[in-house]
Amino acid sequence: MTTITITKSSNNTYKCIECNGHAGFAEYGEDIVCAAVSVLTINLINSIEKFTDDEIDLEQDEDKGIIRLKFRNEPGSDSNLLLKSFELGVSSIFQQYGKKFLNIKFRRE
Repeated sequence: MTTITITKSSNNTYKCIECNGHAGFAEYGEDIVCAAVSVLTINLINSIEKFTDDEIDLEQDEDKGIIRLKFRNEPGSDSNLLLKSFELGVSSIFQQYGKKFLNIKFRRE
């Protein structure tokens, strides 16, 4: 199962996105749930780096299926829009494939 943890501050600003684990929908290379989450996450990271001035720290471990991005400062409006789009995308995957393969957690700090 893939667990996505979306961490926001008390004023509802995004702070951190973490994807952890492999979905287990199908064998490696054929797992469409894992592939969809990976594409959304990697596109989010690339878009933030290319289209915004926000600074992020990244941690990745491909074997364990971990990608974590954390904002160094409060993200700007462009990053917030990209993050809302990411949240919409992973929520749609969750609605389609349910809690057997994907879990989305929301945290406040």
